[in-house]
Amino acid sequence: MRLTWEELGWERVAPRVGRRRLPDWDCTAGLVVGEEAVLMIDAGSSLAEGAALRADARVLTGARVTHIALTHPHFDHVFGAAAFAGVEILAADGSSEVYGRGREELCADAVRNGLDPRSAEEAADTLVRPHRFVRDTWDLDLGGVGVRLVRTGEGHTAHDLVAVVPGDPAVVFCGDLVEESGEPQAGPDAVPSRWPAALDRLLALGGEEALYVPGHGAVVDAAFVRSQRDALAARFGVSR
Repeated sequence: MRLTWEELGWERVAPRVGRRRLPDWDCTAGLVVGEEAVLMIDAGSSLAEGAALRADARVLTGARVTHIALTHPHFDHVFGAAAFAGVEILAADGSSEVYGRGREELCADAVRNGLDPRSAEEAADTLVRPHRFVRDTWDLDLGGVGVRLVRTGEGHTAHDLVAVVPGDPAVVFCGDLVEESGEPQAGPDAVPSRWPAALDRLLALGGEEALYVPGHGAVVDAAFVRSQRDALAARFGVSR
């Protein structure tokens, strides 16, 4: 008998759509299940975490993950990707350099944030360069369910990608453009002046009734995203 989302520690967000809040950094991993293909959204913070997500997906769907969409190139979202064999990995256009020459900095950032140095080095050494880079939008047909990947513009990083799953309600995987369990983090690779505009586009994509899945924290609504957009604009002195 196949286990339910909840029995495996996942949250069923909509039909064919679920997410898991991973330990340590409360990072989101998403899963969209089609009749012909399966999409994982972000891959965890280590090879071990990626392998656990891969195993969960197999139990939940009876199939293997065929695609991974990486919302942005930070270690807690990408270091598990190498645990998925034979998948197509998609990321935002312009991020190729991070997955190549930026590996050492990703590793250093992981260790600074508490990841075991050996695990960080292993993940950095095996980090997979994405196979496809999304310049604006890219539509995936998983069989019975579609997903639109959108490069919303710069914000949390210069390379943010979101995933929109149409439905009633629609589900939007926001990456760290939206955070619920803490204040949005603006590191050295953030582009604060453009972050509010990226959230404006995010809201236009999802609409008022969508469920917005943040990179960290609980699922939120459009009002929360709009409030966070306004707070970021005030924080960084960005006018409309």
